Amino acid sequence: MASILEDDPFKDPSLAGTSTPLSQPPFAVNVPATLPVGRNASLTLGTDSLVVLDEELLESRGANCCGVNLAGKNKTTRSIPFFNILWAETSDDGEIIIHYAHNVSKKVVRPAIISYKLDKPESNLTEGWMERLLERAYGASQRQKRIKVLINPFGGQGGAQKMYHKHIAPIFAAARCELDVEKTQYSGHGVEIGQNLDIEAYDAVACCSGDGIPHEVWNGLSKREDAARALVKVAIAQLPCGSGNAMSLNFNGTDSPSLAALAVVKGLRTPLDLVSVTQGDRRTLSFLSQSVGIVAETDLATEHLRWMGSARFTWGFLVRLLGKTIYPADIAVKVEHDNKAAVREVYRAESSKPPLTHDSRPLPPAGTGLPALQYGTINDPLPSSWTLVPHDHLGNFYAGNLAYMSPDANFFPASLPSDGCLDLIRVRGDIARLTSIKTLLAIAEHKFFDLPHVDYQKISAYRITPKNQKDGYISIDGERVPFEPFQAEVHRGLGTVLSKSGHMFEAKGV
Repeated sequence: MASILEDDPFKDPSLAGTSTPLSQPPFAVNVPATLPVGRNASLTLGTDSLVVLDEELLESRGANCCGVNLAGKNKTTRSIPFFNILWAETSDDGEIIIHYAHNVSKKVVRPAIISYKLDKPESNLTEGWMERLLERAYGASQRQKRIKVLINPFGGQGGAQKMYHKHIAPIFAAARCELDVEKTQYSGHGVEIGQNLDIEAYDAVACCSGDGIPHEVWNGLSKREDAARALVKVAIAQLPCGSGNAMSLNFNGTDSPSLAALAVVKGLRTPLDLVSVTQGDRRTLSFLSQSVGIVAETDLATEHLRWMGSARFTWGFLVRLLGKTIYPADIAVKVEHDNKAAVREVYRAESSKPPLTHDSRPLPPAGTGLPALQYGTINDPLPSSWTLVPHDHLGNFYAGNLAYMSPDANFFPASLPSDGCLDLIRVRGDIARLTSIKTLLAIAEHKFFDLPHVDYQKISAYRITPKNQKDGYISIDGERVPFEPFQAEVHRGLGTVLSKSGHMFEAKGV
């Protein structure tokens, strides 16, 4: 076997000089990187891909075979990225079967299979090689996740159920995930599901919806007596089937249902800051954003334009920006980083770290509820360490956990999943129309952070009190709440999501 590894032109350079495989099971000891699967074919664990060597591929006339890229001019080889490998198994008659997601287009992947009948099956060798393949494919990610799937048939343009069966379910099935599928029946149903969820039975709740169902599930988990434990133990994921798919854009790096399903299959447990918002005698958890002014109106006042998809946000934003609409308010904040240079430094320090290999948070004891509010509620006196500033010409107040609000709105390029901070922007509403247009273009071009008239800070808590208005729009995670003062504070790493990196958003940073 040693000669196969030493002579193999496709061997992984990271294995050079050692015969010890990455996997630990006894049957995987001394398993080579290359597995012969016929007289003229072999499978090799490369640096970042599975390399298939098969002389029969010469018979293919095209530049692509079975959805797998052919390597170079020598069409006897093809490669499958490890990230796309979903599962590997052997049949009773000695056939090795590898399931993977092949790229139909830039926005769609579908399950596919390669299989070879082994001439001389060696069970220990084959099982050991497949274990190494799956280790490369999944790394620190959990295999065969137990997923509670929630389908919202009412969200967005109403196509969630069709999207699930066509684009998502096949990926989950090929990855051998354990699924429990349920359709939400009415507004608030996700809250009930989260509140009554058996947290020992599932690793994740995947919401085939917009951002509304994840918001409901988190708030359902927050109502439990063991809220802190439930929020850490069960990861929440979004599979983009709504008009607002910010969560998927941030953690899956896509608003494609099939690519998002693949990202969830391979997703790493990632701590996420959650925010307690108090208004009146109510306490709500927020995972996405809180806004007053132009962004809130852009979202909530364009509900009648859902047929436009995510374009309704751009349209609503432009109309109000050009109209120089203002939303007067008094704002008090607990600032952690008060200038763009400091914000940029924090972001770059975190982004330079390697991907996490595990979730290091301890699991809270059973019966542990939500953390106490450090700064009290909206009904308590304003903390003395906060500074209250009147904003008589406010155009937009937007505090958020995530970087993207929509595909073309990277509002918070310095945002981090678990830094204990909200990213805050404040923009005057009476800026010149030309400046307004430049602002909109800067968002699409990922240059919003550097605009001189944009005030960008990292804060851990705030209070906002609208004034000189009888009514208006306040948005919490895209949901409309009463038009009255509210207070917010961050709980670092209280929630759990699945992400591709384990500690960063899939967004262009600063």
